[in-house]
Amino acid sequence: MQVYEQTRTSAQTFVDITSSERQKRRKARLMSILNEGLPTLPSYVFELNTMLSSASVDLKRVGKAIRTDPSLSAQVLRLCNSALFSLRRRVLSIEEAAVLMGSERLRTLVLTCSVMEFTGKQLPRGEVQSFWQHSFMTGMLSERIAKWVEYSEREQAYLGGLLHDIGALPLLVVAQEENALSDKMKSGPWGGTLEAEKDLFGMNHCEVGRWIGQSWNFFPSFIDVFENHHHPDRSIRDPHLVGIVAAADHFCEAHSLEPPAENEAHDSEETGSTFEDEFLARCFPNLGAKDRSELTEMLETEYLHLLPVIEFNNPTEQMIPGGKA
Repeated sequence: MQVYEQTRTSAQTFVDITSSERQKRRKARLMSILNEGLPTLPSYVFELNTMLSSASVDLKRVGKAIRTDPSLSAQVLRLCNSALFSLRRRVLSIEEAAVLMGSERLRTLVLTCSVMEFTGKQLPRGEVQSFWQHSFMTGMLSERIAKWVEYSEREQAYLGGLLHDIGALPLLVVAQEENALSDKMKSGPWGGTLEAEKDLFGMNHCEVGRWIGQSWNFFPSFIDVFENHHHPDRSIRDPHLVGIVAAADHFCEAHSLEPPAENEAHDSEETGSTFEDEFLARCFPNLGAKDRSELTEMLETEYLHLLPVIEFNNPTEQMIPGGKA
């Protein structure tokens, strides 16, 4: 889940040996993917997210919306009938599958199906799983932060968190095509900074995310999230939403599913809490130190509560070619 910090040194070495011509070639390939290779996000995605976020879910309406996409219908039934649920009989009804899966799992699956059409056949399974684990956790923590700070649009916080790194996917595809996703650079080809991404590809994932958001005709607030989740103080459209997603993303980056190396543990203990508090202050400039401390405690609790969902309920495993049904 720690997408950026683990590979800084390896990425810098990679940058040092990268010529400007290779950067131009990567950028040209990146633009080709953006212009030709990205799927269009169907309108029913947002309709379903709204329905599944309501206090009283109308399963008939949900089922009707899901059936408009045969691929999504198949994925919903496939996941529900997987070993994850250990059912004694096969589920054939979309409505029943929705009940068994729960709204949070279902809406996560809805959001990922469209994007997985683009990534599933072009990236290694481990890269896709790592990317979506981070995305899922960021989305769910964003929703919980929104509730904590009394931000009314919680479903927007969830969507923004889930899709905040969407601009990284084309970068991963280009890197994979050059066999740059080696063991030393397993969490991404950029290694910790937007500057390193720019050196490698001519664009960073925030700029690519803005391009995708505009291409998919997202609301300006979502484009703001894609563009500014690493710099929440630069937000001009919806600083509240950007601050929420940025805080969740930063927290997830600081709490890897992988245990830290021995030489990293001491540094983390010394600098982690102070750095996190400083970043929270940028996300929520009106929160005092006490409130930021309480927010951090809430995130620690929710993170531990959600880990089993992330580790053992990952729908991408059902959507990646070759994944077990």
